[in-house]
Amino acid sequence: MAERRGPLDGVHVLDLSRVLAGPFATMALGELGARVIKVEHVLEGDETRSWGPPFVAGESAYYLGVNRNKESIALDLTRPEAQDVVRRLATGWADVLVENFRPGNLDRFNLALPALREAQPRLITASVRGYPLGDDRAGYDFVIQGAGGLMSITGPADGEPYKVGVAAADLFTSSFLLSGVLAALYERAQTGRGQHLSVSLFESQVAMLANVASSYLLTGRPPRRYGNAHPSMAPYEAIRTKDRPIAIGVGNDRQFASLARVLGHAEWTLDDRFRTNPDRVVHRAELIAAIEAALSSMTREEALTALTQGGIPCGPIRSVDEVFQGPEVEQAGTVAHMHHPLIDDLPQVRLPWRYTRTPAEPRLPPPLHGQHTRGILRELGMGEDEIRKALSTGYASASPVAEE
Repeated sequence: MAERRGPLDGVHVLDLSRVLAGPFATMALGELGARVIKVEHVLEGDETRSWGPPFVAGESAYYLGVNRNKESIALDLTRPEAQDVVRRLATGWADVLVENFRPGNLDRFNLALPALREAQPRLITASVRGYPLGDDRAGYDFVIQGAGGLMSITGPADGEPYKVGVAAADLFTSSFLLSGVLAALYERAQTGRGQHLSVSLFESQVAMLANVASSYLLTGRPPRRYGNAHPSMAPYEAIRTKDRPIAIGVGNDRQFASLARVLGHAEWTLDDRFRTNPDRVVHRAELIAAIEAALSSMTREEALTALTQGGIPCGPIRSVDEVFQGPEVEQAGTVAHMHHPLIDDLPQVRLPWRYTRTPAEPRLPPPLHGQHTRGILRELGMGEDEIRKALSTGYASASPVAEE
């Protein structure tokens, strides 16, 4: 039987990005079947290689989590010879080029994106920026979460603003980058022409304020923090049981009627404070106190069983270790196990696409720094003497571990 290939089989991606927003998107493109070549700094490589602990076999967990499905070539882009390698890959091999250099840096490396697209009109270039076009400040997730309003609505209602526990602004941006590249590939299939795509962390963060932004724009009232509660729905928050809290998310009045019935308080649906969702939002404190009183004699598991059987959206509030020990992860096959040159069994979180014909799946383990330098230079037509010269003069470097 012929090997099933991903939906992006045959697409070539040149990844000049570092850290998270760009690399996560290019990892996803690789999961979808594209071939991805990651260009890294000749000495240090991607910054996240040093972000730890934890490290496993000298490799940082951070880097390992966002760089599979790629080959690594290590180049010194200040050198004309290295610039020529990238230029040849961009104009003669790549369908898509992704980068997140500070504005102007690629121009200084003689790799201006308009010039690359002029040389190869089918090339799609994509840039990740910190801020909108014209603002050249570097973008860092924590700073963007603050500047883009996310922290102002995250954290205890009566406490300080909190950042989200993962790099949410980076990951929002990565999602927009990925979808933008896919749309550009679709458009190119119709016209035969590439184009440039720009996404910024700040704009992505503001876009993901979603209903919160809409509420502000329509009312002029700045939103506030609600802790684990929802500003427009109730009950929709963490609620205490006898031992551990649970998450309850009631989305409509029918579900609330089911909740009241399961908890033995059908009369709540006739109470003017709780009759409709707007009523429940206004009287949130009394409602949550009543629900917690009803759940006070039930353990978390007892409460979840009763509520689930009653058709009420609910779930445990788990720690990360509980998530990966839970039934959903096993059922979905969320964790893939890969063989890495230095790690016999490298666990990786699969991305959530499940196609019927063209599988999206982890394909290559995260590469060592410069692991594929020699092979990529050979593909460009370099002989062994030229490759040795590239390595000895320092415009390229290669991992001592053999390519796999």
